[in-house]
Amino acid sequence: MNELASAPSATVLLLIAAGAVLLLLLLIMRFKLHAFLALVLVSITTALVTRIPYADIVPTLLTGFGNTLAAVALLVGLGVMIGRLLEITGGAQVLADTLIARFGERRAPFALGIASLLFGFPIFFDAGLIVMLPIIFSVAKRFGGSTLTYALPAAGAFAAMHALVPPHPGPVAAAELLGANIGLLVIVGTVIALPTWYFGSYLFGLWAGKKFHINLPPSFLTDVARDTSVAPPRFSLVLTILLMPLALIFLDTGLNTLSVMGVVNGGSDWVQFLRMIGKTPVALLITVLFALVAFSGRYSGRHLEKVCEGALGPICSIILVTGAGGMFGGVLRSSGIGDALSATLSDTGMPVIVAAFVISAALRVAQGSATVALTTAAALIAPTVAATEGLSQFDLCFVVVAIAGGATVLSHVNDSGFWLVGRFLDMDEKTTLKTWTVMETLLGSIAFLLALIGSLLL
Repeated sequence: MNELASAPSATVLLLIAAGAVLLLLLLIMRFKLHAFLALVLVSITTALVTRIPYADIVPTLLTGFGNTLAAVALLVGLGVMIGRLLEITGGAQVLADTLIARFGERRAPFALGIASLLFGFPIFFDAGLIVMLPIIFSVAKRFGGSTLTYALPAAGAFAAMHALVPPHPGPVAAAELLGANIGLLVIVGTVIALPTWYFGSYLFGLWAGKKFHINLPPSFLTDVARDTSVAPPRFSLVLTILLMPLALIFLDTGLNTLSVMGVVNGGSDWVQFLRMIGKTPVALLITVLFALVAFSGRYSGRHLEKVCEGALGPICSIILVTGAGGMFGGVLRSSGIGDALSATLSDTGMPVIVAAFVISAALRVAQGSATVALTTAAALIAPTVAATEGLSQFDLCFVVVAIAGGATVLSHVNDSGFWLVGRFLDMDEKTTLKTWTVMETLLGSIAFLLALIGSLLL
């Protein structure tokens, strides 16, 4: 009874979460404390204030940090190696030139966005963006202007596909919890994702590029210069290297979707083996090794080794800050803030599709993780969905999209993705809030509005 009496109330927990975010922004933006130090300090402070037991504070910090690094470090490390190999060998420029030749100079951001939409169907947001970055930077270097003009349409394409369209794990998990037909969700999610990207990412990216001038990041520069005497790779080889991780990752996501649908036996050895090969780190490792072999005829092993080594140095800060962002989100989850919010919002009295969006968005803002927000909101709304009569399969798909939209909005300092994008594009926190956070909010809100309209019409 004493432990329960000493636990902060739901209102107090939510106020603590808001205060922690404000303190973090103050330390970084006003007092110019390095983001890594600020995140660690605020994580410890939040754990103390929310009365996490002293013996559990450090394990909680390490768990949040370690879980994020486990997902990010291998992915980022291998992804930037692929990107740097394409950059140094001239492959990124070959792809950029081909895209521009097909679409024209003025439509370069549109071309990058369309390519990212296609690549984003099977590949996760982080991996897709990291592999595409050298192409984005090559186009930005060629035409000049703000990097945001080219980066945001591509990043938004990956974000929209990752949030709304199976076989990505979020919509698949929500569909399973709510009983939505995944095949129909692929169609509905894609139809909604396209205008969502166009208005929330492409058009916004063009506006943001004029409003905020962001130079090419220093990490794009390297000590290992391209040898112009060596002919660049063929377009077909570059495309193969880019498509290889997509095809391999689709083994995992596609077979997982087929397993959920009951088409294949998810427990069989051959399915498990193919899904293992399709895990993002393994797929990226295979792609790196393929690229090294493919380029070994043009460059010495020592030169390629230096390229890979040079790729890792600039990303150390990105990985650490992203891990610390995951630590902060982990502390917020362990403190019970998400549970408190779930209990507060579980009986809203709103229409199902509106309640789904509001609950998911509130969870996203409170604890940072889009996946946690999406799956928790789906689990909370599932009994209401089951008890609501007359919901068609279209309605269920629209509810899934509404949940995904809520889990996308307002990416901020407790979201590791906020730090990943901000650091890769070399933006300060204030600019990241004005660009990345606004774009994510537009994407989530537009997707929800389209789902709401669809639920009223169909």
